[in-house]
Amino acid sequence: MSGNKALNKLVSRVEGLELIIERVFDAPRDLVFSVFSDPVHLAAWWGPKGWETEVHELDFNEDGVWLYCMTCVDKNQGDFFGMKSCGKAVYHEIIVPEKIVYTDFFTDTEYNVLPEMPEMVITMEFIEEEGKTKIISRSKFSTAEAVKKVVDMGAVQGVSSQYERLDDYLSELQSK
Repeated sequence: MSGNKALNKLVSRVEGLELIIERVFDAPRDLVFSVFSDPVHLAAWWGPKGWETEVHELDFNEDGVWLYCMTCVDKNQGDFFGMKSCGKAVYHEIIVPEKIVYTDFFTDTEYNVLPEMPEMVITMEFIEEEGKTKIISRSKFSTAEAVKKVVDMGAVQGVSSQYERLDDYLSELQSK
């Protein structure tokens, strides 16, 4: 991991019906964008530390679908050990290497959408900053209660942990 604390700092805030998460990565924008668009890359870093991700389908095109399931493999995570968390994303807009817009759904292990869980429209921007990449993720919800539910579930901590994994993965890729 990079020793630059400002670089690694995740910033999050809620603005109305949006949860906004920002972080800078010490990697070029083309590389950072590519690890969001390839199933092999996604399986290597997606999800919080202690979780493994299986990508069951990835059609990285507008109107394409991504189906994935994460499993907690870390016995130190107590009640989470063995838990599965699955999701479905439907892509709406892809501008390589600048932007990805998709709707994200919580699903069961058969990829049936869980109606009791909030869906969110996520807009991810990849901004080049002097050889580094700033990701700004905006998750838009239909109600303030839905935003609160996802924040209370630990979404910010989960993304922070996931982005630490991404940072490590990008470092590995660049050292090859």
